Amino acid sequence: MSVPNCFQPRRFRSTAAGYARFRLGYPGRLIGRVIALTGLQPGDAVLDLGSGPGLLALPFAQAGMAVTAVDPEPEMLEALNNAAIPAKLAIRTCAGSSYDLPAGLGPFRLVTIGRAFHWMDRAATAAALDRLVVPGGALVLFEDETLKTVENRWRTVLDTVAARFGADASPHRIERKNPDHRAHESILLESPFPLLEIAGIVVRRSLSIDDIVGFAGSLSVTSPQALGERAPAFEDELRRELAVLSPEGRFFQIAKVSALIARRNGEG
Repeated sequence: MSVPNCFQPRRFRSTAAGYARFRLGYPGRLIGRVIALTGLQPGDAVLDLGSGPGLLALPFAQAGMAVTAVDPEPEMLEALNNAAIPAKLAIRTCAGSSYDLPAGLGPFRLVTIGRAFHWMDRAATAAALDRLVVPGGALVLFEDETLKTVENRWRTVLDTVAARFGADASPHRIERKNPDHRAHESILLESPFPLLEIAGIVVRRSLSIDDIVGFAGSLSVTSPQALGERAPAFEDELRRELAVLSPEGRFFQIAKVSALIARRNGEG
């Protein structure tokens, strides 16, 4: 699999601490629906590719699955282990990515990818996973979308400030605006896993200014690593504009959290 020039295996180096705290998690009722829809049983092998700090690996392990977590960022795997050990969850962690899958992986009943498929060579990744997923198994992409609604005006403020600090110049954001951009579904329909099904829920959570600043710090384009010496100025500007939007500092996020389940033809 060729590695694109924009691939940065350590793009989340400075975000591990805030990722699990400030990003939306995957609610148990969505995890439960995926387990039911894919027919998982306790003890089944699950690969969480691009695991981050374990937002998927941990709940699937809690549900009794034998989870292997793969991520290129050592700080993310350390955060995952720090959460798994006190919870007495035996999760195998491996350094690697979709571009350099560790040797000896598999087979798996399920592969999960949370908010990371867009960083991968998607067609090549699906082909590689075809060799690791057992007959009757599935690939599941987890995503979240902050909805276009008045409660989420804080996200418009965040995106506007981030754009002033160069976020829109990042390669993956430019690619998404390309008229030739293909959705995940388009890629999967031509992959070994073309039978698609979506499970989703809508969640609402309250946020403070500190929460929004922490969320911004967990994003690859506005992380401390990405902004460098401009990080304090970014935070100051973001805090000022959020305070104008809500002087009392109270916000809400309404989001759709979904799982795109992809199976082979004839195995659904």
